[in-house]
Amino acid sequence: MDFALAEHQKLMLETARQIGREFGVEYWRRLDAEKRFPAEMWQAICKAGLCGVALPEAHGGSGLGMLDLALVIEALTEGGAGATLAQVFMVNPIFGGVALSRYASAEMRDAYLPKIISGEINCCMALTEPDAGSNTLEIRTFATPVGNGWRLNGRKVWITAVPDAQKMLVVARTKTVAESTRRTDGISLFFIDVERSGLTFSPIEKVGTHTLSASAVFFDDVKVDGAELIGTLHGGWPELLHVLNTERIVTTAGLVGAARLATRLAVDYARERKVFNGTPIGAYQGLQFPLARATAEIEAASTLNLKAAWKCDQGLPYGSEANMAKVVSARAATDAIERAMQTLGGMGYAKEFHVERLWRDARLFLFAPVSEEMALNFIAVHDLKMPRSY
Repeated sequence: MDFALAEHQKLMLETARQIGREFGVEYWRRLDAEKRFPAEMWQAICKAGLCGVALPEAHGGSGLGMLDLALVIEALTEGGAGATLAQVFMVNPIFGGVALSRYASAEMRDAYLPKIISGEINCCMALTEPDAGSNTLEIRTFATPVGNGWRLNGRKVWITAVPDAQKMLVVARTKTVAESTRRTDGISLFFIDVERSGLTFSPIEKVGTHTLSASAVFFDDVKVDGAELIGTLHGGWPELLHVLNTERIVTTAGLVGAARLATRLAVDYARERKVFNGTPIGAYQGLQFPLARATAEIEAASTLNLKAAWKCDQGLPYGSEANMAKVVSARAATDAIERAMQTLGGMGYAKEFHVERLWRDARLFLFAPVSEEMALNFIAVHDLKMPRSY
């Protein structure tokens, strides 16, 4: 296995770092206060070709892979954004780009992939439901066949970036559990307009990740055209899993970047802050060791995530590595940001020093997009071959 970066990767990462620095911590502090989507930075990312890193050249992408995308997200997020920027990659090149490029019709790919890659349109995915939570196979949103299409009814919750999106990837049942031969049968994916009769949404107030809204979404007899089906009718479950596993890779890359950013802010502060006898507080092992340990753990998470991304690019099973990396990175990033806040002391609680935003935002990823417990369930069952508990 070769850990050396190729020349194209070096150039790509330098571009990502420049954009990350240009839209640094002060930009993100303003957006957090305004609860505003990072439209300017996203346009810069798209203009530089970084949105389409892992998407087909035929539609304006670079035709590279998830490994390159993970490296880019790490570089962008550590510049000032933190973990929240990774969510923009989730909703656009993953929920929109990966789903379309792998499973959509040629007509749909031609119509929407260039616009996603250029940043002309944004996407979101409606998956989670109030009564199903992590148990996706129990979703109740249902698409009933009508003529050449469907009528969609149901509700979703905790759907990211709906007000800023033009297109929505909807996960719905097209067969009841009783009609299906297996529980995984009867799941289908649709790619529809956010602005559509019968589709409404309302905001959910939350503690962090303010630059991307969360919404409850309601489908009341929403018309879905036959051409808006993505992938296999009734057979969307494995297709959804691929989308979700690439989402894990993106999540971990964002957490790695956030932890590196928080650690850098803490180290810079600790080098300058003097309290006793003129000695910088960064000289004290009580501050050094926790930051050093957090750095070791987040770099381990990065390496495991890049392995998951490499296996994905090679067409190999990568679900275990993606889930393991997500578990390790969420815990390591949370610890690293906590230790950064502790290093700054009271200033770590002040908005002007930025760490508190990273702290609020990163906390989400202990239970999203998959909870730590569900990821551990996957590892226990699939890797340790232990009895299924759910």
